[in-house]
Amino acid sequence: MKQHALLAALLLIITLLVGAQDLTLPLKSGSVRFLAIGDMGTGSRGQYETANRMLDFYHKFPYTFVIMLGDNIYGRKSPKDMAKKFEAPYKPLLDAGVQFYAALGNHDDTNERFYKFLNMNGQRYYSYTKGNVRFFVLDTDYLDPPQLTWLEKELAGAGNDWKICYFHHPLYSSGTFHGSSTEIRGILEPLFVKYGVSVVFAGHEHIYERIKPQKGIYYFTEGASGELRTPGMKKTDLTAVGYDKDRSFLSVEISGDDLFFQAISSAGVTIDSGSFRRPGAPQGESRSISSAN
Repeated sequence: MKQHALLAALLLIITLLVGAQDLTLPLKSGSVRFLAIGDMGTGSRGQYETANRMLDFYHKFPYTFVIMLGDNIYGRKSPKDMAKKFEAPYKPLLDAGVQFYAALGNHDDTNERFYKFLNMNGQRYYSYTKGNVRFFVLDTDYLDPPQLTWLEKELAGAGNDWKICYFHHPLYSSGTFHGSSTEIRGILEPLFVKYGVSVVFAGHEHIYERIKPQKGIYYFTEGASGELRTPGMKKTDLTAVGYDKDRSFLSVEISGDDLFFQAISSAGVTIDSGSFRRPGAPQGESRSISSAN
């Protein structure tokens, strides 16, 4: 029995090591490369393990920035706590010049917008450009009229390249604890459709989920980069791929009109991967979504 247990453990270790070496992203010259993480700021062993895996992946996939989907710092937020829950786990990435761009979540304090490492520059909502991608970062805890006016103006003037929005509360979700944020969806989705938003990232549910495209928009939830809820998913018709067995992060590469993605567990296993062409882009080489989970 002991020999069988040791063999099983050895096979598991080999499987994890093989998974850790698996890179599905193409690493195209001049591409926009980033990670998406959410609900990470616990200061727990799980957060640190996921951060270590993010660092391992950086050496294979040299991304330049990370988008943070809210609940960046749980609990106390003294300088010591901020160091433990952000600066320490991500120090090697910060030292390498990787930038972090945060959205606020329901467990965050709005004063986090002044914390220099989150690159919010004192704003609850903001936008920035990387290559041919325009990012719009929203505060879905308080979608006040000024924010919505700002968003529509920004979207309208963003041109025809990739428009990506990210925030905390998922508009579509099969999560067991919160599910879809239908009220917020009713406010934001008409703007996303009207102005050609291609991709939306959110957190809040402590799982990974890729939603089947809704009204021509691709939705991802990555809320398991520090916190994890198991079981965290229910069976719905929304899910293309879902994962609630381990903490995770999502890696993304955008090259021209093509987006490639790979979701990875904290054990280094690829749980989802694939690619798609920007909705509305000229038809080129066909791209189809594949998955591994």
